[in-house]
Order: sequence, then C-alpha cells, then structure tokens
Amino acid sequence: MRIDPAELGAERIYRLMTGIVVPRPIAWVTSLSRSGVLNLAPFSAFTFVSQKPPMLAISVGRKGVDYKDTAHNILDTEDYVIHIADTPLMNAVHDSSVEHPPEISEVEHLGLETLPCERVRVRRLAAAPVAMECVFRQCLEFGQARSRLIVGEVVMFHIRDGLVSNGKVETAALDPIARIGGPRYARLGEIVTLNTVFQTPKSKD
Repeated sequence: MRIDPAELGAERIYRLMTGIVVPRPIAWVTSLSRSGVLNLAPFSAFTFVSQKPPMLAISVGRKGVDYKDTAHNILDTEDYVIHIADTPLMNAVHDSSVEHPPEISEVEHLGLETLPCERVRVRRLAAAPVAMECVFRQCLEFGQARSRLIVGEVVMFHIRDGLVSNGKVETAALDPIARIGGPRYARLGEIVTLNTVFQTPKSKD
C-alpha cells in the first residue's frame, strides 16, 4: 500500500500519523490565562529535548482558526506544569481534552484537586504521580497549520514517593498511560530488560 500525503488533507494525515507514531506519552498540562483561569489539556506530541538543563517539548495545534488555550497561556504567562498521568487518571485525561471556552477551567469542571508549585505560579494536580514545573524557553512553528512546538525548562520535579530507586523511575510502578490512534489509550505491557550497552557518559556526575 502506498499513500501520497500530497493527495490528503491535514485531518486525514493526522489520523494516519497518530495511528503510526504509537504509543505516545501524554503531557497533561496545566497553564494559567492572563485572567487567572487554570486550564488543563493533554498533548501526545511530547518529548524531552535536553537533559541539562532539563527541557521538554510539546506540539500544540489549533482549534479551528485559533491556537489552543494552552499555547496562548504559555506564551502569555510563561509558566506551566507538565504532568504524567497513571491508569486511575485515564478518564480524567480524556475528559480534559474536551474543548471549552477560555473562561472555563477544566480543572474545576472535572473537580480535580490542586497544589501550589514552588517555582511557578501555575498550580499542579495533586493526583498525578509526576508533575514538572516548567518555564517557557522557545517556540517554533511548523507546517501549513503553523503548529507550535513549545519548549520549556523544568525548574522543579515532583515525583510520588516510592517511584524513584537508585536515581531512576520505576516505570512499572509509575503505570503511565499512552495515546494511540483515535480516542484510545494504552498501558504498559510486558517490560523486557536487555543487557546494558556502553554509552559515553553525558557528564561527570
């Protein structure tokens, strides 16, 4: 089978790519509007781009002709929090993807408890096993739709007690959820451990 993307519209290409690039980790992002509304939305175009300083990237598209609230909020206030959700939060993650007017707080609408952050003004979700306080650093636009790749620096990690052992996160205990094509999500299956291979150290520590 061959598919020429030049013959497809953006929506059909999106459906195709989200079924191919799987599973995708989910950045569950709280951000604050200029008027003080706490926004919450999930993004599955998400990865880390630097380890020192720690930097994360999310790709934020549009809703109709305008950018999503998260993009506006981050560029306006420059503070936000990226959470990693576990299986018990799957329904809340999905429900937070519903598009509401900017004056509606998804956090309040879903009845989610929040906690204050230490380095940013945005509040974090109490139930999430991982929360990363972020400060905006760079924005790049791509494609005809001008999707915004937003890069931020993590200035504080909050990780649930018991998840870190010898400096590494116990992935099975974290129980993260991932996004696949359509309104579908996945959990970790079997974890396979292979032999450690040599890699040049990234630093002396």
